[in-house]
Amino acid sequence: MAKELKDLTKRADNYSQWYNDLVIKADLAEPSAVRGCMVIKPYGYAIWEKMQHELDRMFKETGHQNAYFPLLIPKSFLSKEADHVEGFAKECAVVTHYRLKNGGEGKGVVVDPEARLEEELIIRPTSETIIWNTYRNWIQSYRDLPILINQWANVLRWEMRTRLFLRTAEFLWQEGHTAHATAEEALEEATKMLNVYATFAEKYMAMPVVKGVKSANERFAGAVETFTIEAMMQDGKALQSGTSHFLGQNFAKAFDVTFINKENKPELVWATSWGVSTRLMGALIMIHSDDNGLVLPPHLAPIQTVIVPIYKNDEQRAAIDKAVDPIIDQLRGLGISVKYDNADNRRPGFKFADYELKGVPVRLAIGARDLENGTVELMRRDTLEKSVVPLEGIAHHVKDLLEEIQQNIYDKALKHRQEMTRTVETYDEFKEEIEKGGFILAHWDGTPETEEKVKEETKATIRCIPLEGDKTPGKCMVTGRPSKQRVIFARNY
Repeated sequence: MAKELKDLTKRADNYSQWYNDLVIKADLAEPSAVRGCMVIKPYGYAIWEKMQHELDRMFKETGHQNAYFPLLIPKSFLSKEADHVEGFAKECAVVTHYRLKNGGEGKGVVVDPEARLEEELIIRPTSETIIWNTYRNWIQSYRDLPILINQWANVLRWEMRTRLFLRTAEFLWQEGHTAHATAEEALEEATKMLNVYATFAEKYMAMPVVKGVKSANERFAGAVETFTIEAMMQDGKALQSGTSHFLGQNFAKAFDVTFINKENKPELVWATSWGVSTRLMGALIMIHSDDNGLVLPPHLAPIQTVIVPIYKNDEQRAAIDKAVDPIIDQLRGLGISVKYDNADNRRPGFKFADYELKGVPVRLAIGARDLENGTVELMRRDTLEKSVVPLEGIAHHVKDLLEEIQQNIYDKALKHRQEMTRTVETYDEFKEEIEKGGFILAHWDGTPETEEKVKEETKATIRCIPLEGDKTPGKCMVTGRPSKQRVIFARNY
């Protein structure tokens, strides 16, 4: 077994360290020279590219187009929407000068004080302000609506405590920004994109999620309503995995974006925004992986199948190469990404350990005796089960197995969430159960004060007010006041 795998911390010993080890050892990402920022390595970026590809296809199927807006935002823009500036002010990085100069002997390069910007610029923490300032020029009439725009970009939020993929100062994401003639259309859009995210999470990431609405305390800065998908990691903590916001007319008011409606009267535009980020990479790692390394869902794995030849001499290798060539063509013909690792730089055992660490869903090993017998050794990464199967028809067997693996890891994650979701009636019961992790369903009186009390005393927050499930009213576990329905409390990343 490779040394890298031996050095991987066990989840039961230190879940946080296991995660950090796995990100590094599986060649996904590493810290950069800039505090709080990361370098996404080729294997990690290949997974992100597959996420991008599927999401981008889903966005375009729902009528959205891609555009790009500036990285730098005038500081005055951010202050136009009061809740928005309050929500992001502490995370903003500010550009104040546009030139450096030689400071003289021993001083190195310094900021040129004469090159101060007339107006300071914010490196975008999100793009609502710059986009709505632009939309003002694009919208005059109801005929110009709706505008359905998505942007793939990077953003910067000056985080103090960072962790690779989960929370970094700079991260990659997509942000949708849409403009509508009515509140009903905007709400329909926000809900539609929430469902797109949920479908992507469950179909491609094999990650079960709960769809819900955020409480006022957890709502996006400047939003009227925030919808969310929440996932449970293996350690029982929640991870907010995507949000969609109904912005009402707040940004239209701030940037004076009006249109002439069908009655020939001026009206403010209605807005949404929605986004997911490289945080999904962190979710993908934590929800499926094990003490042997990554477990990747086949729908997002950069390499879905790896073939490793086992040979003693060049003659055996040539015979295996010849037998494998048509298998590779057959697999690729079925849309399966495959790697044939016949390089001499590592022994088969090291290759096995490396591909196990990197979560390749299916591994085929073939030697001289296998050729004689017309068989191949197959290992599935999700269960680590090995079997000897016929070479004939192997491509279709692998295709079916990949779908079985995809479903199996989803079912496993769903079962874990179900087992870690519990209902409580009293605050004392809640305090006891929250220490065990997981999702706690409890009644809440709807007040920010009660929510803040629970957060201060237990470090648990309301992850969402579920859109589906039990809507039975009851009494708040803390105050005894009326509650419309149970909400999900959890500790979170």
